[in-house]
Amino acid sequence: MKNIILLVFLCCFACKDNSKKDSVKEGEGQVERSEKTINDVALTIYNFEELNPLLHVKDDNIHVINFWATWCVPCVKELPHFEKLRTEYASKNVQLLLVSLDFPNVYDSKLKPFILKHNIQSKVVALNDPDSETWISKISTTWSGTIPVTLIYNKDKRKFYETPFTYEELEAEVKTFLK
Repeated sequence: MKNIILLVFLCCFACKDNSKKDSVKEGEGQVERSEKTINDVALTIYNFEELNPLLHVKDDNIHVINFWATWCVPCVKELPHFEKLRTEYASKNVQLLLVSLDFPNVYDSKLKPFILKHNIQSKVVALNDPDSETWISKISTTWSGTIPVTLIYNKDKRKFYETPFTYEELEAEVKTFLK
């Protein structure tokens, strides 16, 4: 029962928006469609124990991990900033991972079509682990449970951000990790 209440809370209240705009208008601008179908969209589904090693990679890269969902307006609004960062910083060993917190019953009906529609080229995985009371604090003891949140780390430094980003803010934070 406790988990059901938490899931309802996440659905209704956990989407944090620090901007002054109330919504993002869908359909603005042209989206180039690819020939891919929903079944062609690669989506790896992890429970927390399977995802956890990706949150602690010890290599020479800067890892940017964003937790988001298709139903979260500020999450959707900031996704193009992460895509731009991936493109502009790939040569500087910046690795991006988008962790969807969408519910499993919408992977095919909402998440995969969203990835196609928005031409997301970053690696997207889904976290399917209903025991969020356990894993949220393992990602950050300061995480209240709202999204979007971002974890940026390298082998020497780790920072957690419980706020949506503009591109300029995201780029400025990543630059603090560059040597």
